[in-house]
Amino acid sequence: MELTIKPMQPEERLYAYQQSSQIRAQTGSIGYLRGDFGKTGTEFYTSWQDHIKSFRSDDFGDEFDKVVNALRFEDVGGGLFGSRNAMRLFCKENPDSAFQGNYCEEFGFRIDKGRHSFLIRCNPMVDDYNFYVFCYVKEHLDAHMEKAKNGIRFITPEYRELFRIADGEQIQITRPNGEKTLRTCRYIDETHAEIGSNNLYHICQFAEMMEETGSKVIPMRSSLPEKCFSTLPSADKLIIIQKGEMGYIPSEMQIAGKTAREAADIANDTMGVTKKQEAAMLAGSLFGWQTPAADPKNYDDNGNPIKPAKKKNREYER
Repeated sequence: MELTIKPMQPEERLYAYQQSSQIRAQTGSIGYLRGDFGKTGTEFYTSWQDHIKSFRSDDFGDEFDKVVNALRFEDVGGGLFGSRNAMRLFCKENPDSAFQGNYCEEFGFRIDKGRHSFLIRCNPMVDDYNFYVFCYVKEHLDAHMEKAKNGIRFITPEYRELFRIADGEQIQITRPNGEKTLRTCRYIDETHAEIGSNNLYHICQFAEMMEETGSKVIPMRSSLPEKCFSTLPSADKLIIIQKGEMGYIPSEMQIAGKTAREAADIANDTMGVTKKQEAAMLAGSLFGWQTPAADPKNYDDNGNPIKPAKKKNREYER
């Protein structure tokens, strides 16, 4: 059977897990198959869970059966559903499919068949579920993911935009007493988001709630490291910056024969921190984490700010 199986993109991985009722409706979620290969690694035990039955068209069952059987009995995905060893080998041969799951490394693949999309999450470990197949109406899933690329907006009650985060990113809420809480956010539409588990808000409603409670919210971008080294702009002194925290911590680390700037570069390189990340971290610690300067996408590879493109003056366009 001719099927194309490809590693899931980062934005697709979000939909290879259980979703809220709001996201299910937006994405055309039909349901999911869960299974494992038993003690021997060659058995095939599965269970099915319905989501929204109205999305389950007459042709879905036939397409779904063909996909699962091709993964079991044919060489699609290296016989991905043939055995635990076959799954382990195929995942190893496709390192781009690997990502950090909720508690272990997992592997994700996507198959499109007819009007439907199948997002497959694999975990070839013993004594665990080895795979999940989340089934969607392709048109609905793709349309929702395309809109979600615009990000989740956070605004003031007057509708002034503070910042945007990508779908699935986290924010940090700081209460007046200093208590800090992390919340994962999911895109619903341009004016609605889930903030925390199944908490649906209009973005203006959330802004008003933050103002009424005296709370502050900042983005906790996954594109930033948890910490990095830098130097004070006014002096060659080594400092440590922590994501989400204002100010810095003086560092007593020294490297013989190296300046503080050189030591920061060596330490950051060891931790895998890029120059654009360091520049964004420094800006966040100095000017606040809501500022665009605290986003590494606004810097080049050398850590220099990227100049925004000049807007054309339409009045003089010909």
